[in-house]
This record gives sequence, C-alpha cells and structure tokens, in this order.
Amino acid sequence: MLAAALAVGTLVGPVHIGLLDALQSVGSRLPLLHVRSPLSSADDAILWQIRLPRVVLGALVGAMLAVAGASYQGVFRNPLADPYLLGVAAGAGLGATLVVVYLPHGDAESMLPPAAFAGATLAVAIAYLIGRSTGGSSSSATLVLAGVTVAAFFTAIQTFVQQQHSQTLQEVYSWILGRLPSSGWSDVVLLSPYVGIACVGILAHRRLLDVLSVGDEEAASLGVDVGRVRLLVVVCATIGTAAAVAVSGLIGFVGIIVPHAIRLVVGPSYRLLLPLSVLVGAAFLVLTDVVARTALSPAELPIGVVTAFFGAPFFAVVLRTSRRMLA
Repeated sequence: MLAAALAVGTLVGPVHIGLLDALQSVGSRLPLLHVRSPLSSADDAILWQIRLPRVVLGALVGAMLAVAGASYQGVFRNPLADPYLLGVAAGAGLGATLVVVYLPHGDAESMLPPAAFAGATLAVAIAYLIGRSTGGSSSSATLVLAGVTVAAFFTAIQTFVQQQHSQTLQEVYSWILGRLPSSGWSDVVLLSPYVGIACVGILAHRRLLDVLSVGDEEAASLGVDVGRVRLLVVVCATIGTAAAVAVSGLIGFVGIIVPHAIRLVVGPSYRLLLPLSVLVGAAFLVLTDVVARTALSPAELPIGVVTAFFGAPFFAVVLRTSRRMLA
C-alpha cells in the first residue's frame, strides 16, 4: 500500500511523468548505476524539487499522526484519543496566529513553523503538569481533562487575537485547515529527525502498551513503571506531533481512522498496531494529498478538508463494523 501510494503521489499531476522515466531519473542519481535520465530539465526539476519532497513530507506527517494517535489510545485506554488530545492543536494554532498577526509577512512565513511547534509543546507541557499534579491512579483521566482545559484556554486567546485583527483570518485559517507545502526538501530535513526519534521511542514501548491495556494497577503488579512509560510515550508522541503540525497545519482524523482500520485487520495488539500505523498512516496521507491537489485542479483543496470529508463517514463505517463483530 505504501509503495503504491508513493508511486501515485509522485506520478500524478498536471505534468505527465511516466513510471519508467521516473525510475530512470532516480537511477541516474544513484552512484553505482550508470543510467541517464530521460526527463527534460524542467520535468526533472518538477520531480525532484516539487513532487518527491511533497510526497516524502506527506508520508512523514501521516506516519507520525497515525502512530501518535495509536499510542495515545494505548496510554489513555481511550479508543477516541487522537494526536491532539492534550492541546497540541490549540497550542499550535495560537502560536501560528500570534506570528501571523504581529510579525511582518516575510518574517511570519519563516517563523510560523517554530512558533507553532513552541505553542504546541507549551500547551502539552502545561496540560501534563496540571494532570500529574493530582497524582494517584486517576492520572490518566486527569491528563485528558487537563488537556481539554488547556485547549479551551488557548483557543479563547486565539479567538480574541483573531477578532482584534480580522484581516488575518484567511491566512490563519488556511494554515489551520492543513496543507503540505511544495517548498523543496527543507521541510523534510526539518521534520525527519523529530519523526524518527518519536517513532523509535514509541515503537520501543509497544509491548509495554499491551500491558497497560489491562489497567494501571495490574500493569504495576507485573513490574511495569506505569508513570514512566506513560511519560515517555506522551513525550515522544507530542514532540513528533508538534513537529508535524508545525510544517503541515492541523490535519484531522488520521490518528483515529488509521489505527481503528488496522485493528479490524490484525487485532488490538500494539506489537503489530504501531508499526503498521507508521506504514498505513504514511500511505493514507500521501493518497489524500493526491486528491487534495487534483480534485479541483488547478485549484488545491486544504488537505484537512479532504481527510475530514473521507474520514468522518469512514470512521462511522468502522464503528458499525466493530459493533457487528462484537455482536
């Protein structure tokens, strides 16, 4: 599925590039193969500077959102948990809004990703501190409630700022609805370390998440440090999600749809669920981006609108199927 999605994302576009030509172009850039690219200089630039970076970026963002959603569902034992549960979306939205409103246009474009990342990280840090301050066995539930509280507070500030500067509403909402920028390899280079570290950290705890599914007290009786595992998984998922949101905006449903669809095929074990979430999440967002940039060509839909359009009914089908399987 991932290989097919990468091929479709690379080849589909207003300029036709054949599969064989693309493979020969790739081979021409490998050191040990003496292959000459059949593409013109313009087509070669389109392939290497626009399509391939965007496809790779979509795969990184989709993989991160899907595995973060699956890990949150395991940590909080909540099947409806998504990567934005602890306030990532609200924090990133506030950071992006402040930059767009208070910085000149040229500076805002360069500062938007770090501001969104800082806002997302700050929101989750505050939510975690509030949730952990209660302690006890209810820490998982209080973390979720703390995330809701922080998200509401940050959203209120963002709304106030937007009302005071209504001329920036279109620019802010175009970012909030999600998009994959076609700005070359810079965003891929920026995002890759965060996604790599986050995914490795989450996958390293996939067996412990299976143990946490039986409950905190039972997991502790089996020798698992529940608080430490929860903290490490939340930190990894949050850092990766914040980095993904910083470059792509807010893209919903990926962290819910992909894990649930995989559960219907392979079952609930996180030993399989988390690695497959990485692969299927990457493929899902790449294919969604193809729809976003071709459905109304030459215009382009926000990718968050496309994921919501397909995600909501698909999630309803998944819930109905799950109910039938349990009946």
